[in-house]
Amino acid sequence: MASSRDFVEYIAEQVGLGGRLTYRKMFGEYALYLDGKVVAFACDNSLFVKPSQAASDLAPELPQRPPYPGAKHYPVADELLDDTDVLRRLIIETAALMPAPKAAKPRKTRSARVAKSLEP
Repeated sequence: MASSRDFVEYIAEQVGLGGRLTYRKMFGEYALYLDGKVVAFACDNSLFVKPSQAASDLAPELPQRPPYPGAKHYPVADELLDDTDVLRRLIIETAALMPAPKAAKPRKTRSARVAKSLEP
């Protein structure tokens, strides 16, 4: 079952970081980003935080399960949705531990692809 946009908007509201926390729909579920870094996923209307030392330190009691078939186990932070201070801290500290996003490679224009295909 795919996550609802209402659920993701509720997460963003609870975290309370305004425009710093964004989300993008992917394959019926959502990836959540803080300052451009993936920090969590919303899958089946549950909040899965990226596994990190922050999750181990701040919320070691969170249950863990895979967000989708074939994935590794992620902490499920549903019980923190009503504890905004802990949830916000967890998201911020998780982002601090995540690598910066890789720069996207520039896309080739159609004319560059056509010219390349015409080369001998």
